[in-house]
Amino acid sequence: MSSNAGRDASSVEARVFQPDRLSIGLVLPLLGKGEIVADFAQQLALAAQADALGFRALWVRDVPLNSDQYPDPVGHLDPWVLLGALAARTQRIALVSGAVVLTLRHPLHIAKGAISVSSLSGGRFILGLGSGDRPPEYAAFGQDTDARRDLFRSHWETVAAALGHPSRVIPDSRPDDAPEFHLLPRLAGPLPMLAVGSGGQSVDWIARNAVGWMTYHRDPDAQRDRYRMWRNATERVADGRFRAFGVATRLELCDRRDEPPVPMALGYRTGARALVDLLEAMRAAGTHHVAFNLTDSPRPPHEVMEELARDVLPLMHGPLVHGS
Repeated sequence: MSSNAGRDASSVEARVFQPDRLSIGLVLPLLGKGEIVADFAQQLALAAQADALGFRALWVRDVPLNSDQYPDPVGHLDPWVLLGALAARTQRIALVSGAVVLTLRHPLHIAKGAISVSSLSGGRFILGLGSGDRPPEYAAFGQDTDARRDLFRSHWETVAAALGHPSRVIPDSRPDDAPEFHLLPRLAGPLPMLAVGSGGQSVDWIARNAVGWMTYHRDPDAQRDRYRMWRNATERVADGRFRAFGVATRLELCDRRDEPPVPMALGYRTGARALVDLLEAMRAAGTHHVAFNLTDSPRPPHEVMEELARDVLPLMHGPLVHGS
């Protein structure tokens, strides 16, 4: 089980998630209006800029296969390749997979990738895991969509054992003459595991096994109900341990700071001043992290990032506790 036993102010988990605080991250790739082909050299430069500007996390998606029927036309890099490059190009910002498809990859490969990114980044990696939701993609990988709930749980158990402290390898099978395997390099402590979406699991299961729950944007009333459900679950099963709640939100930041918010699919079109009010309300309702998706922004991503860093981040982040 992944927990926050031994959680301290210098941990990557605490950099992103803190009680009664709200931090801000960005979803990669950062694309301007009409762009569907990412220049990944440019993405690495934007990632370094986000790091320098004080954003708390960079989120990397796992999209194994593309098709004309899938609404996302971007050719996403393999997450482990991109995370390795980000580890080398950034210094402070947390790196989060949002989310590796746990059910379509072998769990020991996932654990090896997570340990590798954590080592390369100096312990700045949070492993976000999801189940995927496209039946044809499951079929392409020889998996049954109807089995994804059980597969998610069993794969999670294997990854959690490998990323725990001490680490333990759970093999698929063990011949009589098999040695005891282990994963290198060794972790200094347990690597945080985050549920992105539900993976077909109950909120109690997520609260018991994950350091937090990342979900998508909903209207404020629905999101408050979602958080209330999450808080009830954590109080039932988390034994008093802090469990984070995060939201991925699409953002179209207007030139005018006082532009009032207008809801759009999975987010808002708004000015910076109104955005601060929205974020304050989210923080008061129990959200600990917001990952902004700037894709299809009419303004260049670097310009939006600079405005957020100037007008929004200081009001949200403030001085963090020692070690951040």
